[in-house]
Amino acid sequence: MGFVFFDTETTGLRHGFDQIVHFAAIRTDNDLNEVDRFEARSRLLPHVVPHPSALLTNGLPIERLTDEGLPSHYQMVVLIRQKLLSWSPSIFVGYNSIRFDEEMLRHALFQTLHPAYLTSNHGNCRADVLGLVMAAAALSPASLSVPYGPEGRPTFRLEQLASANGIAHTQAHDAMADVIATLGLCRCVHANSSELWQRFVRFSKKAAVGDFVDSEDGFFLTEFFGNEAYHTPVVCLGPDPDQPNGRLCLRLDASHEEFAAMPDEVLQSYLSAKPSPVRRFRINAAPTLTAFYDAPEAMLNGADIDDLECRARSIKEDQAFRFRVISTFVAMREPRSPSTHVEGQIYDGFPGPDDEIRLANFHEASWGDAAAIVRDFDDERLRIFGRRLIYFGGRSVLSDDLKLVVERDLTDRLVDVAAGGFTLRQALQETDRLLDEQGADAGGILPNYRSYLINRIERVTIFRTRQFAAESG
Repeated sequence: MGFVFFDTETTGLRHGFDQIVHFAAIRTDNDLNEVDRFEARSRLLPHVVPHPSALLTNGLPIERLTDEGLPSHYQMVVLIRQKLLSWSPSIFVGYNSIRFDEEMLRHALFQTLHPAYLTSNHGNCRADVLGLVMAAAALSPASLSVPYGPEGRPTFRLEQLASANGIAHTQAHDAMADVIATLGLCRCVHANSSELWQRFVRFSKKAAVGDFVDSEDGFFLTEFFGNEAYHTPVVCLGPDPDQPNGRLCLRLDASHEEFAAMPDEVLQSYLSAKPSPVRRFRINAAPTLTAFYDAPEAMLNGADIDDLECRARSIKEDQAFRFRVISTFVAMREPRSPSTHVEGQIYDGFPGPDDEIRLANFHEASWGDAAAIVRDFDDERLRIFGRRLIYFGGRSVLSDDLKLVVERDLTDRLVDVAAGGFTLRQALQETDRLLDEQGADAGGILPNYRSYLINRIERVTIFRTRQFAAESG
């Protein structure tokens, strides 16, 4: 199948509101030999305000992000999608990618009217090297050198890990440099701990994770908090009713008889403890799992495997008890409040079959025909994103009323905190704060960004004043 190692550089950390400005990927064979590589960049979307800290981290001056010679965001995403589909099926791998880069890519695809789940469809699988290196530090320390910070705790920053393992990483936070460093770390584990690597590859596949948790009486779930690995013996209770790919597990701290004897109010109190004895993970998010018989002594921490297996088996065999724990736990959850912003609604349902056909047709149509397709979308989210794309690419085909709707929507995101994005004035305030910090802007990026923000505030204020005056007149 092979691997695709990828990374993104973005305008900030907010999924849906920030954008990818640099994407890089390397495809390898099963033995991690490079087969192909790809890079794409984008200019800044008009309604996206970069966080100044992101500019400092990525080393990207505002002049580069606003370079009219760069592809538009839509053009970049089309290129990325074409390349990744040509590389499918593969195992998609990044560093902290499932929490961040995957989400940024999904939102980019969704907001450009493409199917969002490319890396988990088309026969693809996904995995995260951050979990691999943390697991290596805990389970196979000889396979990877992990540096320690001044406070004596392990540090898992990519650039420091690369340096500690002799991997060249001269341009940290450049997308391609980060891809090369991530690939280098994988080559270390691949060469030094074949068992850990094989488990990493195995659990990149959703079906393999599902089969494992269903067939094993119990297992260790490794979770990572504050650069520390926590190994918990658990038994899988069953699927999460609120998430098809979710699984709910119960820590094996007590025997089945103790759990079952708890009155409802006691069980509720027990399940609501922090940390909760019910652990949740997604079978499509490459969890770190270890069978009891594979667990090293350090992971067992004095526990008896026979006792753990006995507890797990008795719970797994009691279907009524498992249902009781799941229903009690789920009933205690705070209801999820849907986002009022379209950028936060990616997981609020899939487009219907008719809209899927319209999505495919949109990308083959002229702007005039695309406008007609957008009007016919059943999904309001797609209508909003479609109007934006047409406004950016061919605004003359929109009616004056629709232009006004889009312009109000986009400029709200620049000036109104309630619109959900990072505003121009917030960016200016944060830029001034960073400029006051000695040494924060060694590359001299912020003064020009400050001038850009002031200029945009003036222009947007004038534009909105004219539009509002025209409306009132």
